[in-house]
Amino acid sequence: MLKEACVENFAKIPYVINKGADRIELNNNLALGGTTPSYGVIKKAVSYASNFHIPVIVMIRPRGGNFCYCESESEIEIMTSDLEIAAKLGAQGVAFGCLTSQNHLDKVKMKRLISLARSLNIDVVMHMAFDAMPLTEQEDGLNWLANNDVKRILTHGGELSTPVLNTISHLKEIINWANGKIEILPGGGITAKNSTLIAERLQVDQLHGTKIVE
Repeated sequence: MLKEACVENFAKIPYVINKGADRIELNNNLALGGTTPSYGVIKKAVSYASNFHIPVIVMIRPRGGNFCYCESESEIEIMTSDLEIAAKLGAQGVAFGCLTSQNHLDKVKMKRLISLARSLNIDVVMHMAFDAMPLTEQEDGLNWLANNDVKRILTHGGELSTPVLNTISHLKEIINWANGKIEILPGGGITAKNSTLIAERLQVDQLHGTKIVE
């Protein structure tokens, strides 16, 4: 099973790699749900992880709060620049998600960022903004993401305040929707202690968490 360790900045990367992490999601400020790390942090993290052939996925998120970048062009410009920097520094992928003020998938802004990432030859991950979308729109949203070259969706299967064992049924539904068209990466509350149980219940081969390795 592939274990993706969600880390804040560089300090914990040597530890999680030593403990068996197979991929890194690199963030700043996990207290806000993760924002884009600095140039220096990305550079150091990618350089260090490359010694162990560990891919790094960089969070592209200019601030905490909601996922609506509708009020100003400035935030999308910031995300564009950060995405370009992540690619330049050798990251294997980027994670982002853009929603409208009503939490519908913002296809225009998503397409803009996806197209840029693809032109730079790096993978795209739709992060847990997916879970903020209305349940009635998630299947169509998943299909749109799959058809627009998004590699995988990071999802808790519900609100992060809900224990992951209580979101298993919806995670199974999401995995069934995906049906191999797009990777589903369960995360949020998954630890080294419960990962085997969750992987067996969901029949998945990758999991994500801040405590996925110990």
